[in-house]
Amino acid sequence: MQGYTLAELLAVEASKYVKDDEMNFVGIGTGGQAWIMAVGMPTVAVCLAQHDHAPNATLMIGPVLDPLLDDIYVPDANWEYDLIHWPCRCQIPLEDALGIFRQGRLGLSFASAAQVDKYGNFNIARIGTKENMKVRLPGCLAQTDHGAYANRICVTVRHNRRTLVEHVDFISSAGHENREGLPGGGPVLVLTDKAVMDFEPSTGLMRLKSVHPGVKVEDVIENTGFSLIIPSSVPETSPPTKEELQLIREVIDPKRKFLEARITQEAAVLEE
Repeated sequence: MQGYTLAELLAVEASKYVKDDEMNFVGIGTGGQAWIMAVGMPTVAVCLAQHDHAPNATLMIGPVLDPLLDDIYVPDANWEYDLIHWPCRCQIPLEDALGIFRQGRLGLSFASAAQVDKYGNFNIARIGTKENMKVRLPGCLAQTDHGAYANRICVTVRHNRRTLVEHVDFISSAGHENREGLPGGGPVLVLTDKAVMDFEPSTGLMRLKSVHPGVKVEDVIENTGFSLIIPSSVPETSPPTKEELQLIREVIDPKRKFLEARITQEAAVLEE
């Protein structure tokens, strides 16, 4: 991509969905490219929004509530000791975090998964059936609560047929297929290394919203394991502005702790 990275493009796009006076949630990831997609990019997105249109937006990174996000306050590593000493409003136990979800106080939740289907159901529990399990994944964790209670969910995954599937093997977080009785709004956005998707209101099915510069609609279709809704006209994802790139590179993430996962000691570059 000319003049900017994929991680920067996605961070800018995600920042548009952060609203003022809302709590935003980002989980704790592992390392490498997966961490950039699930943690680093969303964190930069919230910080971008705070500098622009949502100065009162707050962020939960796991149990860390409203950490100071300017680079001088962000720790150089994400070991438990470093997270505990990250300047923030407070550190909260798990039951209090889940309480925030269930009280309807979670605005935008960022989530990633091993599988996502056409309705936005997630799977981080297992690949295969209960009787013939091929891969055991981390388990539902708090993702079930996000799916039930968050006002909006932004899904961040790699774009391939193994991840974007017709039906997930296990529903760890509910999409738009069966939401009766669930107070949250479910997934509203899917960000991948190829495109941006949303969901058609009348059917709850995933719909192509834009393709990243250099990506063709045919590339997206070929790498999706189900039939996406394709509008008659699909624009390109808007590239970052000069001002946005300057803010990311000089103020928010100059040491690339987030967008190259350097905070995890497993530095990586998010590749197309």
